[in-house]
This record gives sequence, structure tokens and C-alpha cells, in this order.
Amino acid sequence: MLKQISIRDYAVVASLDIDLDEGMTVITGETGAGKSIMLDALGLCIGDRADARTVRPGAKRADITAVFQIEQLPAVTAWLKERELDLPAEECILRRVAGADGRSKAFINGAPATLVDCAAVGALLVDIHSQHAHQSLLRKASQRALLDATANATELATQVAQASAHWHKLATELAQKTGQSEADTARFDLLSYQVSELDTLSLGAEELQRLEAEQKQLLNADFLLDSSGQAQEHCEQQLEQLGRARQLVSDERHEGSAMKNIREMLETAEIQLQEAHSELIRYTDQLDRDPAQLQWVSDRLEHVYDLARKHRVMPEQLSHRHGQLAAELETLNAGPDQLNQLEEALQNAQLTWEKSAKKLTTKRKKAAKQLIGHVSATLGRLAMERCDFQVVLTQHTEGTPDPAGAEGVEFLISTNPGSAPGSLAKIASGGELSRISLALQVAAAESATAPTMIFDEVDVGIGGGVAEVVGELLSQLSQRVQVLCVTHLAQVACKGSHHLQVSKSGDASAVFTEVHLLASEERVEEIARMQGGLTITESTRAHAREMLNAD
Repeated sequence: MLKQISIRDYAVVASLDIDLDEGMTVITGETGAGKSIMLDALGLCIGDRADARTVRPGAKRADITAVFQIEQLPAVTAWLKERELDLPAEECILRRVAGADGRSKAFINGAPATLVDCAAVGALLVDIHSQHAHQSLLRKASQRALLDATANATELATQVAQASAHWHKLATELAQKTGQSEADTARFDLLSYQVSELDTLSLGAEELQRLEAEQKQLLNADFLLDSSGQAQEHCEQQLEQLGRARQLVSDERHEGSAMKNIREMLETAEIQLQEAHSELIRYTDQLDRDPAQLQWVSDRLEHVYDLARKHRVMPEQLSHRHGQLAAELETLNAGPDQLNQLEEALQNAQLTWEKSAKKLTTKRKKAAKQLIGHVSATLGRLAMERCDFQVVLTQHTEGTPDPAGAEGVEFLISTNPGSAPGSLAKIASGGELSRISLALQVAAAESATAPTMIFDEVDVGIGGGVAEVVGELLSQLSQRVQVLCVTHLAQVACKGSHHLQVSKSGDASAVFTEVHLLASEERVEEIARMQGGLTITESTRAHAREMLNAD
């Protein structure tokens, strides 16, 4: 249950700490006092979006903390432990900080959290029924969601929707793949030819450079042989002359360090010249006048150049292009297998949806009977005993998996005996719709798993004896779960086990909202105000005491 909520600088609230207890807590106050502010602040803790009005004027940020007791809530405990967010105190503390700059932060038990996580754990802790619920109940989607909640099948309905989405995704992908098959076939044939052609060429990684060098060498073979031969002859001549020069300076009569250096230089020159001569001989031996080899090399290079032009790449990029085309061909070659796999996956997705949808249908049929009985009984207590309330499940025609399941859900009502039931929007008046909405919400609350139920002015459009019944219904509900009820009706307020009064104060510069837990006599005054108007007399006070002591 909700133990405490602390609010700082939120809307018109400067500072507010509210302790809550089990049973039914009613929240009352003058119109415009801000009775729903506490609930709006709580909504931020459980994932609602913040806006510019969140932060109190003049403040830097709003800070709201909600403390829940969870020792008897195994689903919440398990959720927190799974994410390592549990506390030894068996509490769940939700905190939201919203800055004036529009940015906000959320925390679960002191750890940073996303709004998605806050909403997920919030759904396990609090169930909020707003004063506008009767308007949303006019929509078939809301009616279906309420029936699923009554059947404890909300999670199963989500699985059905996810299975449908998965099926539609696969169906779209399969249609795209199938539509591409003809174009893919033509592309496959072209790629097969191109890759085969390049495979036949089998151009090595560095072969192009080697071929170009060999062609150049073969084309210049005559020149190279002739010039290298002449170079050999010159080297031989120079070696002969160097030998003579070295002999001339080797005479013993040539003394001194200068001549010694000359002899050493001549010896070095002779050695280098001999090495050059040897290299020229080896080079010449390698040279080959081979017209056939020249023709082969030229033909292969021409083939390489032709294919490069064909693929619009530079010759040195041809190997890379070969790899690209081969990879694309492999992908296309896997196309038939992919289609088969997609078809199989689509069939499995269909079966998954059908299995989940069948389970959902069973739960909906059972819950529909229960809901009809519960709502009809409640409507009888709300002075609508002649109403005929129905939950109609309309089987969908065979087709694609529907995210809503195998059937449509619609609530029908007949307010007059003998009249054919029709949709809520067409049959029910404003006051009738409010009572039908309340009956539905009470019925849904009976099946809800959240330990805290909040009713925000759900009694709009109701008065007199019916209002008293509403109070009794909420009081009965509070025996099972914690109930917080914002109300403007004395008949409802007097049924609460705890009473909070919201008031507004301030001056021309600032306005503040305050919440006060009423003691016994304070409560009498508040009930008297709610039923007596501007002037509170001893008679209205006496009536208020009578209402409070009726139980």
C-alpha cells in the first residue's frame, strides 16, 4: 500500500508530507483547491510525463517521493529483486525530480530509472480510475482492455498483440522478398556470368604489376641485350686499364702515405668494377628474346584491361570488384532458402498467435459472464435495476492475425425493458453513463491486483441515495485494498475511514495548497460544508454527525 507521499515545489504546493493508512481515505475540498494535485504528483512517480506547470513558480525543481509498503506483494518484490533494486525494509520508494528547464530524473529505491520502469512497477502498485473514465469507456479499445483486466488477461492480451505484430512483420518481409524474386533471378544470371568470367581470368593479387613489368622487359629485350653487352665490353676495358694503373703505382720507388692511399683507391675501384661486370653478365643471361612469351603477356594484359573497362574500374581494382560480385552472388543464391525460412517462420508465427488468441478468447468468455453479473448487480444498487448490460464478443472473420485477438469486444446497454441493447454512446445519458462507468470500474477493481486503488471524482453526475451506495461500494472495496477517493459528495466522504481536507491559501503574490488530516469534529464541519452550502447550521452539523455515525 501507499504509506507516504512527499511533495516539494510542485504546482502550487511548496511543501507537503502526507501519511496514509489502510482502508478508505477520502480527499475533499473546495472547487479549485487542488484536490487532484496529490494524485497528479503521484502520477509523476509512476511514469507520467512532466510539463512546464510541474514546477512551482520561482522554484528550480519539483521533487516528489512516494513510499509503498510491499511486504505482502510478491510480484513487486520479485520485480525489484530481478533488477537488483530491492531494499531490506520491504519498501518501494519512487522518486521523481523535474527541473524548471524541462528535464527530469526518476529513481526507484534510490537508483536511477527510466519512465518505462517506473510505469511498469507503478502498474503493480497503483490502479487509478479518473473522472474521465466514462468517456474512455465509449471506445471499444477501452472496453476490451477493461474486460481483459477483469479476466486477469492483460499480459496475455499483450502477448497476442506482440504475436500479431511479429506475424505482420514477417508477412511484409516475405512479400518484399517474393516481389523481388524476378529481378533477383535476372541479377543472379548476370552475376553468375560475370563472376565466372572473372574466375576464369583468375588474376592474382600482384600479377598485374608483374605482367606489366615483364611486358616492358620483353618489348625492350633487343635494346637491353645490346646496351648491356656494350657495357660489359667497357667494363673489361676499364678493368684492363685499372690493372695497368695499379701496376705503375705499385713500384717500390713510390713511397709515402699519399701514394698508399692512391693504391687503395685503385684497388677499391677495381673491385667495384669487377662486381658491376659480374652483375651485367647475370642480367644479360636473364634477358630473353621470346616473341611467343611477349605475345602471351600482351594478350593477358589486354584481357585484364578489357574486363576492367567492362566493369568500369581501374585494372588494379579488378580483384576487389571480383570479390564484391562474388559476395552478392552468394547472397542471391541463398534467396530461395531465405524464402523457405520466411514461409516457415510465418506459419509458426500464425500458430503462436492462434494459440495465445484461443487462450485469450476462453478467458474473455468466462470474464464476460462474471462482468455482466457483477455490473448488473451494482447497477441495481445504483437505481438502474432495469438495465440490461451485455458484453458481446464478435468473432473476427478468417484473416490475418489481429492484434486485439480473435474477437471484438463491445459493451451494450438497454436502459428500458423491451428495448434492444445498443452501444453506450447511443443509449446511455450522462448520468447513466457515470453510474455504468462506476459499476464497471468497481467490477474491474475487484479483479485488480494492485494494492492501492485511486478514484478521482468518479462520482461526477451522481447524487442522492445513489451517492450513498457509491460510498458503500468504495468502502466495501477498501476492505480488500487501500482506497483513495477524491470526491465532492458528502454521502461518499462520510464512508471513508480517513479524511484529508485540501485547502488553498496565499495572497496576490503566491498561492499555496495544503492538506490536513481531519479529526472527528473537523470532519463533521467538512461534511456539513459539503452538504450545507455557504451557511453551516447546527442542523447541517447534526445531519453530518448522523451520516458519519450511520455505520
